[in-house]
Amino acid sequence: MKFVTNLGIEIPAVTTLQMIEIDRIAMEETGPNLYQMMENAGRNLCMLTLEKLGDNWHTSRILVLAGIGGNGGGGICAARHLTNHGANVTVCISDAGKLKEVPAFQLHILQATSAKVITVEELKNEYPDIILDAIIGYSLTGDPTGNVLKMIEWASGKSTFIISLDVPSGIDSTSGKSALNYIKSSATLTLALPKTGLLPEVSGELYVADIGIPINVYRKLNINYISPFGKDFYEKIHLV
Repeated sequence: MKFVTNLGIEIPAVTTLQMIEIDRIAMEETGPNLYQMMENAGRNLCMLTLEKLGDNWHTSRILVLAGIGGNGGGGICAARHLTNHGANVTVCISDAGKLKEVPAFQLHILQATSAKVITVEELKNEYPDIILDAIIGYSLTGDPTGNVLKMIEWASGKSTFIISLDVPSGIDSTSGKSALNYIKSSATLTLALPKTGLLPEVSGELYVADIGIPINVYRKLNINYISPFGKDFYEKIHLV
């Protein structure tokens, strides 16, 4: 599978296992580390959110749905950048007490801002203008359960514009198959490289974001890669 930018630059798609290996090489051998990649992902998600909101960004109600892993950390990071720029942001975390180390640090920073952090039970009181889905990402294993399922069900009942980070929650990033309950994304900002499961019917508008992975990481895996980014840090792409 290949995706192309509007300028015709081809970008190879990778499976979940290939992306896991790309992340491993970056974190263990070449850098950037997870803190850096998460920061880049979050800032790019912030930028795309502001683009989608247009002139109404300052008065719009932004809701971030965050899981406990790296995808959730990227969403929490985006919430901080948005709040720092003056946006109205609420963050709902599936289980804040179980956040992994790096996402927990993102929450620690967020707590120094004016962003509101709520529980899943409080979602019923929220009426956002845009939803950022950072619940699962490429780490889906089986059907979502517990608070993650509640978050997906709640978002699925809204007609709100939804941007998913990396992969819509509930979608298998390799096959594109959906769990029984999944996020129906208006747009997806995938990280580093598009995933083979990001078919148009599940991804909505598709963008790829630069998270700082150097080209030698791709070369180690024999992935033919030409940077599509130019002067920008994310690009709109489509399947060919």
